[in-house]
Amino acid sequence: MALTGSFRNFTTLFKSLSTNGFSQSLIKLFVENKEDKKESSVVISTFFWLFIIVSVLLGILIILFSEPISYFVLRNDAYAFYIKIFGLILPFVALQSFMTSVFNGLLWFKKIVFLQIVSSVVVFIATVSLIYYHRLEGAFIAIALADFILFLIVLFVAFQNKAFLQFDLQYIIAKKHLSVVRDFSIMALLSGIIVPLNFILIRNLIIDYHSIQQAGIWDAVNRVSGFYMLFFTTGLSFYYIPKLASIHTNAAFKSELKNYFKTIIPIFMLLVLLFFFLKDLLIQIALTEEFQEVKTLLFWQLSGDFLRLLTLAFGYQILVKTMMKRYIAVELLFNISYFVLSYFMIQKSAVTGALQAYCIANFITFCLVFWMFRNTLFSKRN
Repeated sequence: MALTGSFRNFTTLFKSLSTNGFSQSLIKLFVENKEDKKESSVVISTFFWLFIIVSVLLGILIILFSEPISYFVLRNDAYAFYIKIFGLILPFVALQSFMTSVFNGLLWFKKIVFLQIVSSVVVFIATVSLIYYHRLEGAFIAIALADFILFLIVLFVAFQNKAFLQFDLQYIIAKKHLSVVRDFSIMALLSGIIVPLNFILIRNLIIDYHSIQQAGIWDAVNRVSGFYMLFFTTGLSFYYIPKLASIHTNAAFKSELKNYFKTIIPIFMLLVLLFFFLKDLLIQIALTEEFQEVKTLLFWQLSGDFLRLLTLAFGYQILVKTMMKRYIAVELLFNISYFVLSYFMIQKSAVTGALQAYCIANFITFCLVFWMFRNTLFSKRN
């Protein structure tokens, strides 16, 4: 669990770098220009080539430096082969992100949900099979290939819809759109580097002060959290972001914010309560006997996730409207406070300390974003 967690952080880092903020930029510009077919084609062409160029260059670097990367991430250069596999498929991962962003801009919510369901089932079957027959190495292959499988499914759906194929793909990168890309890229690079790196550093703290087994327990809690958080973050990315991108007044934002707290938050609270009371059964199904400690640690993770969802209500507005200074402040505050708190609390309380640090860091971050939007929330102006 600890080693696959490190490998997953590595792939997340490079997937973030390969899309480099392009996804959010594409959604924003596509929504703003979707009524103009000519300009929409320019937007599509620009981002298609940006996705391709950046991902191919990064893929080549990963392949060339696979052995030192393997040793740094997994403490063993024998796993370089799996690093190379990921480098080879990175351009396809970027294309999958490109097409999904276009689907998002076209507001194809039903298709997006269908894609998520089908890809989740296919990836699950492939992952179970690979792990069953190849153990740890199979897990590495599954992590590397998951997005490639999604790419194939998205590609099939794209070519089944005329609305997607109506755009004229040109050999062009429009300079006028690069300023938006620049702003989003700076934000994406910040989170794309600092978040997975922070996870690797915290995992190393647990290993250094306690054991790799404890690090595996911490990763297990994060994975369990990821199961239910994926449902919300995916939905918010495909619905909430386009909605925020299309509004331009404080009144409209407050209205959307009200809907968020009336629908998303109650659903999350209900799901969390259900998950908490059924944790024994769910953990028994999802994990092995070695992970029984997870049951006693979920409270802090669930509390932190709840605070995180409150923060995202404002955080996505910061992202969509490219509020650079606010975004940098929020990202740095959360990740630095998370690491610093973990550094001291892990020494005393092991995994519990890391999860308590996560909860406290989310509370501090929520207080900051609430303070940032205080004038918007309490102002009567539109």
